[in-house]
Amino acid sequence: MSFRLAVLGAGAVGGSVLDLADTYGHEVVAFADSASAAIDPDGLDSQSVRARKEREGVVGDGDPTAVFDTDYDVLVEATPTTLGDAEPGFSHVERALLDDRHVVLANKGPVAERYGDLRALEAESEGRVQFEATVGGAIPVLSTISDLGAGHVTAARGVLNGTANFILSRMAAEGLDYEHVLAEAQDLGVAEADPTFDVDGIDAALKFVILANVLSDEATEYRLDDAGVEGIRNVPGTALDLAAEDGRTVRLIGEATADGVRVAPRLVPKGSTLAVTGTQNIVQLETQHAGQLNISGRGAGGPETATAVLSDVSRLE
Repeated sequence: MSFRLAVLGAGAVGGSVLDLADTYGHEVVAFADSASAAIDPDGLDSQSVRARKEREGVVGDGDPTAVFDTDYDVLVEATPTTLGDAEPGFSHVERALLDDRHVVLANKGPVAERYGDLRALEAESEGRVQFEATVGGAIPVLSTISDLGAGHVTAARGVLNGTANFILSRMAAEGLDYEHVLAEAQDLGVAEADPTFDVDGIDAALKFVILANVLSDEATEYRLDDAGVEGIRNVPGTALDLAAEDGRTVRLIGEATADGVRVAPRLVPKGSTLAVTGTQNIVQLETQHAGQLNISGRGAGGPETATAVLSDVSRLE
């Protein structure tokens, strides 16, 4: 089944959805950045929209809110994640659900900060909400939990931030200090100019809060404030050296269990499945009947995350 998509957010993920939608059998009829919108009921041409954005700094002549007045089936919410009230992303989702449209989220805010509100809106709508892309990019974590049944998964733990993992991997492999590796990561585009979300553990914590919400099956609602979060800024190179002497290394490990959510640097054996290197991510699911399942892969990136978005769209059939 082919769906008409309205995409909010013209960054790496939204742009990749625009580029790849037709390869999944869908078409983008509306595409908006923070200041403008391109709309075509017959389907937008990705190259033309991207060329105009590069040339003029806008994607089209319309107002961003005009996307809600188009004849679309699924809203793809790919605007930047915000904390607290999760705005404006939450209001975008609310508008679409009130109009009985489906929603696919790449934006973590509404799922991590207002999960109960999100599910309440969905319950009153003809539309459904999907959000695989909010946890682990292309890694099918949430769909695996759905297939197993959330009630049969007792815990999730792992590495869910590529930037922090790259920094810790390089520190351990080369004996370099944090500031040196951070600068290298920024030069390579692995870390943002402002790396706070990544190196302070906030991004990973949001993902594990989402996992906790899914695993709780709405029995308990978690938000970022409920999580214990410690980042990697204060991990000294000497700690990694000492760990190596003992056959271990340090990774930023998150956990979603019955005891809540925690993200912090932890010692793991060098040969452990949790000792992924570079920008790789991994999630371990502890299950009641199937033992431990490990799912790993690229946890970020425009095309990678767009594949999760478009897979979610296809699941709406």
